[in-house]
Amino acid sequence: MTYFASGDRWRLGYNPSAQVFCGLVGGDGWAIELTRAEIADFLRLSLQLAATMIDMAAELADQEKITCTLESELILVETSGYADRYGLYFQLQTGRKAEGSWSAVDVPELLGAIADLNQAMQSPQEKA
Repeated sequence: MTYFASGDRWRLGYNPSAQVFCGLVGGDGWAIELTRAEIADFLRLSLQLAATMIDMAAELADQEKITCTLESELILVETSGYADRYGLYFQLQTGRKAEGSWSAVDVPELLGAIADLNQAMQSPQEKA
């Protein structure tokens, strides 16, 4: 199952037949290929942070900003902004040491694609 989605300032892709770098994340003027483990961690951590931001909405005062960070051995992912509109940042922890980010304007659409790809990667067809 090959997957590719893009918006005005974001790209997300996955090609399971690629030898090493089967994932792709990109923004306005940049892109980086990720290993299967890196893209899996990126998807998982991004979705966990999105859920955390929803949960935090009830705890924060109006116009109060928050930064939340999750990381694995391979990647750090961070949200920063208001509970209902925030940017997304990642940093690879090993090997290439790359980083990238998306603005609050782009994150809702990107998170939709992240959820779609995460679900597709979890399907029995992909695991076979």
